Amino acid sequence: MKRRDFLKVSAAGAAATAAVASPAIAQSTPEVKWRLASSFPKSLDTIYGGGEYLAKQVAEMTDNKFQIQVFAAGELVPGLQALDATSNGTVEMSHTVSYYYVGKDPTFAVFASVPFGLNARQQNSWLYQGGGNELANEFFKKYNVVGVPCGNTGTQMGGWFRKEIKTVADLQGLKFRIGGIAGQVLQKLGVVPQQLAGGDIYPSLEKGTIDAAEWVGPYDDEKLGFQKVAQYYYYPGFWEGGPTVHAFINQDKFNALPKNYQSILTNAAANTNSWMAARYDMQNPAALKKLVAGGVQLRPFNNEVLEACLKATNELWAEISAKNADFKKAIEAMQAYRSDEYLWWQVAEYTFDSFMIRSRTRG
Repeated sequence: MKRRDFLKVSAAGAAATAAVASPAIAQSTPEVKWRLASSFPKSLDTIYGGGEYLAKQVAEMTDNKFQIQVFAAGELVPGLQALDATSNGTVEMSHTVSYYYVGKDPTFAVFASVPFGLNARQQNSWLYQGGGNELANEFFKKYNVVGVPCGNTGTQMGGWFRKEIKTVADLQGLKFRIGGIAGQVLQKLGVVPQQLAGGDIYPSLEKGTIDAAEWVGPYDDEKLGFQKVAQYYYYPGFWEGGPTVHAFINQDKFNALPKNYQSILTNAAANTNSWMAARYDMQNPAALKKLVAGGVQLRPFNNEVLEACLKATNELWAEISAKNADFKKAIEAMQAYRSDEYLWWQVAEYTFDSFMIRSRTRG
């Protein structure tokens, strides 16, 4: 073939390829604009910031073709209605914690955190590698949403109290802001649980509408100012060993996305999951030092309280499981995974951590 003819053929071939490729590329990167309803106030830059971090990643990975606008709790819908807004299509997605919705079904709690459940690493292991995500989305489908892990706070604190909790009897009649299914556990011990969104906790504690409150941990709690209205700070938050914050996506909207956008969104959520946990681990030590230096009384829940709460927890699981097949399936799967995880933990992780904690001040 002569060089001139070859160039003509090559040019024609390139033009044909471009004609085929251009529409395909255009179809795979459409302009998409979504709204995300957060359950958290803007002042909490880490837990609320997870939604912003997710949106930023998605925009960057699509050259701003896929944009997600984040709205704080109360801007579009109240914080505890974020899932409902996603389910009914008011917004395309939300950033929230599934145990907020135990009023609909207690099964929601299992995929976030339950009392005496999994720590953060174990929770991620179960969801990502142990079948937890598949089990979760089998359940979430009933509410027309897809759920993906999109944050974790690590083990939380046990909360702020106006008086010391020395015995189980001290819990009797206590009006305690506590989210999710943990409130039902503590109710068995005489606590009067109150579920309030993050931004409503301080004024309720200040006015005496509630006697105690838990939120996340030192960094967020100090920002919210709980140390100004309650003296005793308890640990651990045994009801939240490693709570998952979910991104919930409307099922129809997710299915309508191009496959590459679905992958970008789920991978951005996984990055956010790691980002949030790492950020809290960085922020909490300094915040705890500041709180204690300011006069906060740090206290552990004693063994009597923990044992009574564990007993109440196991009783509640049996009661719910007897009448809710979805909950029974989910809680038994989590418990089986927990058993194996703590078998491993006591061999390596716990032994190492215990030694390092004891030797921390020796340099």
